[in-house]
Amino acid sequence: MDVKATVGQIWNSKSANLKGVGTPLLVLAALAMIVLPMPAFLLDILFSFNIALALVVLLVAIYSDRPLDFAAFPTVLLVATLLRLALNVASTRVVLLEGHNGGDAAGKVIEAFGSVVIGGNYAVGLVVFLILIIINFAVVTKGAGRISEVSARFTLDAMPGKQMAIDADLNAGILNQDQARLRRAEVTKEADFYGAMDGASKFVKGDAIAGILILVINILGGFVIGMVQHGLDISSAVEIYTLLTIGDGLVAQIPGLLLSIAAALMVTRQNESGDMGQMVMSQMFDSPKSLAIASAVLFVMGVVPGMPHIAFLSFALITAGGAYYLNKRNDKARELAIEQAKQGSIEKPDKEPKELSWDDVRHVDTIGLEVGYRLIPLVDKSQGGELLSRIKGVRKKLSQELGFLVPAVHIRDNLDLAPNIYRISLMGVAVGEAEIRHDCELAINPGQVFGQLDGIATTDPAFGLEAVWIAPELREHAQTLGYTVVDAATVVATHISQILTNSAAKLLGYEEVQQLLDMLAKNSPKLVDGFIPEVMSLGNVVKVMQNLLNEGVSVRDLRTIVQTLVEYGGKSTDTEVLTAAVRIALKRMIVQEIAGPENEIPVITLAPELEQMLHQSMQATGGEGPNIEPGLAERMQQSLTDAAQKQEMVGQPAVLLTSGMLRSTLSRFVKFTIPNLRVISYQEIPDEKQIRIVSAVGQ
Repeated sequence: MDVKATVGQIWNSKSANLKGVGTPLLVLAALAMIVLPMPAFLLDILFSFNIALALVVLLVAIYSDRPLDFAAFPTVLLVATLLRLALNVASTRVVLLEGHNGGDAAGKVIEAFGSVVIGGNYAVGLVVFLILIIINFAVVTKGAGRISEVSARFTLDAMPGKQMAIDADLNAGILNQDQARLRRAEVTKEADFYGAMDGASKFVKGDAIAGILILVINILGGFVIGMVQHGLDISSAVEIYTLLTIGDGLVAQIPGLLLSIAAALMVTRQNESGDMGQMVMSQMFDSPKSLAIASAVLFVMGVVPGMPHIAFLSFALITAGGAYYLNKRNDKARELAIEQAKQGSIEKPDKEPKELSWDDVRHVDTIGLEVGYRLIPLVDKSQGGELLSRIKGVRKKLSQELGFLVPAVHIRDNLDLAPNIYRISLMGVAVGEAEIRHDCELAINPGQVFGQLDGIATTDPAFGLEAVWIAPELREHAQTLGYTVVDAATVVATHISQILTNSAAKLLGYEEVQQLLDMLAKNSPKLVDGFIPEVMSLGNVVKVMQNLLNEGVSVRDLRTIVQTLVEYGGKSTDTEVLTAAVRIALKRMIVQEIAGPENEIPVITLAPELEQMLHQSMQATGGEGPNIEPGLAERMQQSLTDAAQKQEMVGQPAVLLTSGMLRSTLSRFVKFTIPNLRVISYQEIPDEKQIRIVSAVGQ
């Protein structure tokens, strides 16, 4: 049994190795026929094979349900054309070398086509051959070539629309991911097929032209060789070589005509699944009206004096019978439908909608990106779009920095948007929108440049800096002037990164926190065991971690966060107090992220009088926040902005140092107006760090 299995495996492996060698061998054989002389019997075999191949290709083209079911047709057409041309060269050699010996010197097939098909009359054969050439070249090939060209152009132009329609169906839930992937692959195959057919039709056209030239060359060459080398008189030379040449041409042109018809059938069919014969019959003879009118016209022609009455009247009777049969069939179908309707058993063409379920409720995407139709190349990998890979890079970077897995970005096209607009949304709410040009690059002014650029002035959507859309070839020139140049995909990815960084707290929910705790439990099971819900509720843990992210603090050090919450969770349920305790525990990481490894931290402080006034206001409101007049708040905001800008100008971090009571309130106060200003409390300064006061606000 093992021996049989081994033999079977060896046979299967050999069979697999032999697969796919047919076409290379056929091409090599064609080259050999061009170079090497061939005996007449081998020519008979190859001519018979050529005719059989053309018949098979024609029948496969007829019985294919769709053009894409015979996607290899352009390649088959090319190989068959090369084989036929090689046979022309080989048969020409034999005809010219052996033609003086008689009609069968070039093989039985050529003799049959030269003698039997055209009755041995070279004048008749010449006319028949020329008619075949005209039919093939001027009608079939020319028409098929034009249809191939137009189909290829329209198919390529329609590709973006088809891709957008697939994306729309996917977003609407009509298709799933696998179905959408198959539809996209089918659209690509369709474009490739019609593009290949456009090129393959040129081979067929060239083959028809070559047939005429080969005929003329063979006849003239036969005259010269027959009369000069073999001493034949002019009438014998004309008769022998003309019959052989026409037989050779016919035996090559008939398969060529079959392949041209097959090509025409393939390119004229719509890309719909169905048997061609059934589709033609159902569409041509579905209505009895056309047959009835045709019958009346034939009857009138049949009764006109001098016309062949029997022929026209016979076909008038046949078409009238067909019209009567179709009319009776349609009447019976209508009566059956009416009867079924009365009985209440008719099947409605549209199925009753199924009962609604929770699957029909469409939830909003956590992170969404909508693009106008001109920006589709940015997200289409087949068109070289790099935005998908850039967004993956942004998610990976943010996940490592923030300490949790950032959700995936759901990308879709939106025809309601302007063509060059993209929109970023969080929880279904638009949080960012900008206009970009995918075929240009963005030159951003970082603050100091040494010249102007020709382009379209704009602003960087992520940071609001002045920028210019420039042509890609101006990239190096812009860089030499001091501009930072990025492509359109990088612009969108940077904008997404900026929004997700500022909205990190909105991305962290119950599921994400629970997954973080499950991961921590693998390494520190005792720490997590009994933490939830005995010490704290999951909701409070989520709120504390969201507070940290809101204040720009990463939750990577989950072990320290949970340890602190375990220690203080039993003492207080106030998430603000717990957040402050966690920040103190994470003070080394917080300060390092702000100021780096330097021992001295430059800080901005509040004047003692201002800080004391804010403390009293906090106490008066019961810790709800300082109750200060709008004018003072505006002046304090302006002073903090000026101080933060001075720190930026000297390349140092902007840090506001205040008391623990005010830290949370002031952090919310400057979060959106002065996003580069970080607020820390006195308790969050590590013991080994020194502070240096660079300015005091309120003096």
